[in-house]
Amino acid sequence: MTTFSHKELVNIPKTLSQPRFATYLQHCGNDKERALVLYKWNLEVSSAFLIPLHMLEVSTRNAVVEAIEAVHTANWPWNNGFIRSLTNPQVGYSPKRDLMAVAGREPTMGKVVAELKFVFWERMFTSRHDNRLWNQHIKASFPFAPTNDTAQQIRASLYNDIFTIRELRNRIAHHEPIFSRNLQADYDNILKIVGWRDDATAAWMDGFQTVTELIRTKP
Repeated sequence: MTTFSHKELVNIPKTLSQPRFATYLQHCGNDKERALVLYKWNLEVSSAFLIPLHMLEVSTRNAVVEAIEAVHTANWPWNNGFIRSLTNPQVGYSPKRDLMAVAGREPTMGKVVAELKFVFWERMFTSRHDNRLWNQHIKASFPFAPTNDTAQQIRASLYNDIFTIRELRNRIAHHEPIFSRNLQADYDNILKIVGWRDDATAAWMDGFQTVTELIRTKP
């Protein structure tokens, strides 16, 4: 156990803010030293997750783009047929409004892909896109998905896992605690999805990521 000075035990929680630190303190039975060790570990594992999350997001959105292009051509961000296929709820996130806003200011498909929110790609795996997109193209976009699963089963599994991973991503982005999550399950889902896209890429990522080692050393 790391030994902290009196000044560190007083100043660090104050700098972090008492409400933020309280989550860790409560988990550690009001032991400030244990709470600071846990806070540091939470920072380290959050940082380590950035590599798998990067691989997940890039590989997933590229897989979606391939499927969209097969139906709507490379000009899909400005294709009215594709735009009409997107939902546009008046409350909450709207894939249609997001795409139209980004495509209205970005000149190329590559720029549009880079600027769309991660939730856009998640919503592409809802069942509304089965007939137009996934029934014909999901096994080409994810060639290493289970061969015995139907297109709908693969798509539904991707949607559920990506939804959960996006929650993790958002907590990390907002500097929130993730120590109470099943982080091994989170990593396994990321590895699975990247592997469904390409098994060599998944093995490469798995070979240098540090998430699993940090999980084993959780205080």
